[in-house]
Amino acid sequence: MNNQLYERDFNVWRETIIKKIKQQDFNDIDWEHLLLELEDMGKSEKRSFLSNLTILIAHLLKLTVQADAPEMMKGSWYSSVTENRFRVRKDLEENPSFKNYLHEVIFIAYADARKLAIKESKNAKFGVRKPDETEYPLDFPFTLEQLLDEDFYGELGG
Repeated sequence: MNNQLYERDFNVWRETIIKKIKQQDFNDIDWEHLLLELEDMGKSEKRSFLSNLTILIAHLLKLTVQADAPEMMKGSWYSSVTENRFRVRKDLEENPSFKNYLHEVIFIAYADARKLAIKESKNAKFGVRKPDETEYPLDFPFTLEQLLDEDFYGELGG
C-alpha cells in the first residue's frame, strides 16, 4: 500500500485500510500510520471524557457554591450537568476500562473544574454575588456516586 496516501487523502487511506483488513490482505497495510491512528483515537476518547468530566464537576460546583444565583443562570448549569453527566456515563458504559481512568483523573478534573468555576464566577453580572475563591473546596467535595447520580445537582450535605 502506498504510505503517501495517508498524507494525501486520509479518508481514502482509511477506507483502503478497512477494505484490506476485511479481505485479510495484511501484507499491504500501512501499519505505521494505522497504529498511530489507533493510539490517537484512544487519546482523543480520553481527552473528551476528561473534558466532559471537568465541565460536569465545574457546574456541580457552581450549583453548590452559587446556590443563591438566579434560577435562569442555574438552569443552564443544570442542563450542562445533565448533558455532561450523560456523556460521562455513556463513555463508562461503552468503555468499562474508563472506570479505572476515572479514578486516575478525577483529581486532575477537579483541579481544572475548580479553576473554571472560579473564573466563570468572577464574570458574574447583573448584581449576582461573586463568590470568594475560598468558597470553592480545595478537595473534591463529591463522591463518585453523587457525580454519576442523575438526580444529584450539587446539594452538599443534603
